[in-house]
Amino acid sequence: MQVITLNGSNLTVRRLKDIVYKQEAIGICPDAAARAAESRAAVEKVVREERTVYGINTGFGKFSDVTIDPEDTRALQLHLIRSHACGLGEPLPAAVTRAMAVLRLNALLKGHSGVRRVVLDRLADMVNLKMDAVIPSQGSLGASGDLAPLSHLALVLVGEGLVWKDGKPVPSSQVWEEHGIQPIVLEAKEGLALINGTQAMTAIGALNYMEAEALALQAEWIAGMTVEALRGITDAFHPAIHEARGYPEQAEVAVRMLGWLNGSRLATRQGELRVQDAYSIRCIPQVHGASWQVLGYVKEKLEIEMNAATDNPLIFEGRDTIVSGGNFHGQPIAFAMDFLKIGMAELANISERRIERLVNPQLNEGLSPFLSPQPGLQSGAMILQYAAASLVSENKTLAHPASVDSIPSSANQEDHVSMGTTAARHAREIITNVRRVLAVEAFCAHHACAVRGEEEMSPALREKWAGLAKVTPPMNEDRVFSEDIAKIEEWLKQEAGITSAG
Repeated sequence: MQVITLNGSNLTVRRLKDIVYKQEAIGICPDAAARAAESRAAVEKVVREERTVYGINTGFGKFSDVTIDPEDTRALQLHLIRSHACGLGEPLPAAVTRAMAVLRLNALLKGHSGVRRVVLDRLADMVNLKMDAVIPSQGSLGASGDLAPLSHLALVLVGEGLVWKDGKPVPSSQVWEEHGIQPIVLEAKEGLALINGTQAMTAIGALNYMEAEALALQAEWIAGMTVEALRGITDAFHPAIHEARGYPEQAEVAVRMLGWLNGSRLATRQGELRVQDAYSIRCIPQVHGASWQVLGYVKEKLEIEMNAATDNPLIFEGRDTIVSGGNFHGQPIAFAMDFLKIGMAELANISERRIERLVNPQLNEGLSPFLSPQPGLQSGAMILQYAAASLVSENKTLAHPASVDSIPSSANQEDHVSMGTTAARHAREIITNVRRVLAVEAFCAHHACAVRGEEEMSPALREKWAGLAKVTPPMNEDRVFSEDIAKIEEWLKQEAGITSAG
């Protein structure tokens, strides 16, 4: 197992995936630790000199004009964490909370937050010991940071929160004791430094991106299988068409589609059976390519945010300047997640249209109605199309942008918020729905290609067909198809490397 060293500026989606899903260990860059120590010295100087600085010796939010006595600075930080740990709803997946710990540590390593080395070490311990915090999924406005979810994370550091162990929530104090490690006692500013930030929405967002990227690639070979099942025309993927438009993502999809279909004896050429295919076949590069454009935008914003200082106040210029600002505001990630919702929902939209063509006897090029082995006596894939249509419709509701909403908080001191965490959560739901729709398409195309003769498929797609055959057999008779779709869904996740033993 390798150790991935964090320094506040070098974290990528790929490295985060290795930490979260491959459970690679993390380390702390000495230079970054030195920067953090310098910023900590600035906080301690403020405390010694009894200067009034927000978050060090004042209250929070609307209470920022309340000065706190020096002897109460420890209590101030603990009260902050306890009072703000008011998340609601079902817990976030352990993978998300592990990513939150990584991202919070990386932000502190930029050296603008003023925390002690022990805080950094305990966050690293949480990741390396797989102490994944139990964090409710709801309750963040996405400005002033992800206050509620990050407070539940911080509670683990002080030994008061819950962590997952063998699939069950247990007190973090118990697990720290098992490892012979003492929880921390928060000093001035440290509680605020731990919860002022966008790490919940960014963690959900980064894992969303990992799944979305994998699904976008899987959507191409699944679509390729449908092209074969429907005797689709490969001329629509001719490079010249896509170079003429100029979008590189569109051209790249077309190249990959030709790669998947190379050597197919099922796919056709222009004029052999028909002159043109329907849009859901012919426009795969244009539609899927546009979703890849969305993914490119989302990845860029996520990797900026993953390496950003997002708490408040921040410490600059050799400890001498402590400035209050608003880097905790999640608007960039809110927009990115809303954009991701739209881009991914479209992959399901066009997939469902291909499913309809596979099962509709007026459109499926001679395949049996609803792919039924005995039309009339057996319904075949009829209701699978219903299920896919239901998920596509649900996605349309979830794709409504969360970022256009805002609601004031803290007595109108915090009068504009991003709702970025809501956007990220809804994007996660859409991605799950997209995978299920693609699983339905894969199931139907798999059966249709078996009817056509899988030996006629392209070598690349025949390999995918064989992989699917190990998960679910073609339809020989009606059965409980939801079980097949669930198996394909899990197989797609495993193929993408987004399952974890931890």
